[in-house]
Amino acid sequence: MSSPMMAGSSASSSKERPASRTSFIPEIQSMMFALGDARRPPPETAALVEDIVHTQLITMLHQACEGASLRGSRVISPEDILFLMRRDKRKVARLLKYLQFRDFKSRLLKSLEDEDLQQETGAVAGGNHRRQRLAQDFLVWLDQTGELLSLAERRELDPVKKERMERLERQTRAMDQTQYSEFCESRQLSFAKKASKFREWMDCSTLELKPTSLTMEILSYLAYETVAQIVDLSLLVKQEMTATTNAISHVISSSHIHYHTHTEVKKDPDSPEATPPSTPGSSHSRPLPQGNGSLDGRARQRKRKKSAPAAVEPPSGSIQLGHIREAIRRYNYRHTSAYRRSGVAFLTC
Repeated sequence: MSSPMMAGSSASSSKERPASRTSFIPEIQSMMFALGDARRPPPETAALVEDIVHTQLITMLHQACEGASLRGSRVISPEDILFLMRRDKRKVARLLKYLQFRDFKSRLLKSLEDEDLQQETGAVAGGNHRRQRLAQDFLVWLDQTGELLSLAERRELDPVKKERMERLERQTRAMDQTQYSEFCESRQLSFAKKASKFREWMDCSTLELKPTSLTMEILSYLAYETVAQIVDLSLLVKQEMTATTNAISHVISSSHIHYHTHTEVKKDPDSPEATPPSTPGSSHSRPLPQGNGSLDGRARQRKRKKSAPAAVEPPSGSIQLGHIREAIRRYNYRHTSAYRRSGVAFLTC
């Protein structure tokens, strides 16, 4: 699978985005909150996430279109997407479980709709496994060893999903009722719920071959998973940068205290600033300066406060642009092969 264009530091900013292009920035802000980011992610951060996801999904869709043309198909089918994902077995397994869940949900909704008919006739609602069966049939043909299907059939918990759920559990403990209600609404957002907007966002009208509805469903799932992976990686970078900033702030504070302690020892003993506080019966006690003397002392005190080095400001609670760029840089360095020096590794597959 060839590399897409630079999606991290070279991704176009929101200012360079065409005004006519469909935008998912508000939805991505809510998705980021539901995935562990702050309650109100900055719009420019969500815009960068959108650009990365859009660049990678568009590249993936065009490569799937080329694959469909080579095999003589008239449409872009789920097999073309699975073929591009074949090297990342864990992500293929996640996709199969997602399709299995979608089939289960379809059967459940159908059974609820046909409940009255079932009570009258005693018939059982027909099973619908078209998504999962279609993917499995293709993988059986593609993977002669059966390794991909065996990963999908395992019952072990996905470590990435487990870590994500544990993070969200810790996040929700500090929420009040209003925040938790907003969090639950954000958890229900997805690209699939706005199918026509998502199709327009993906520029499907410009393609020679059109993707099927199931293909668009898979792409919408991959778009959400890409947002989730960017948030996961960026939170790790943010945590590391915050720890580094706190360590630097501690070093600066210690040096500042040591410097002022050292300079105070060298002060003129006759200076009023070097005089210890008066105590009853102390031989060093002297009357406080009157008139302009007290004002001069206050002025000098204010000047000393202004000359002190400013404290390091704590980082914002939300993911920043630098966190995302650094996360993408690290991911590219780790996953881009030596023979593929140009471009960026895919987050989607």
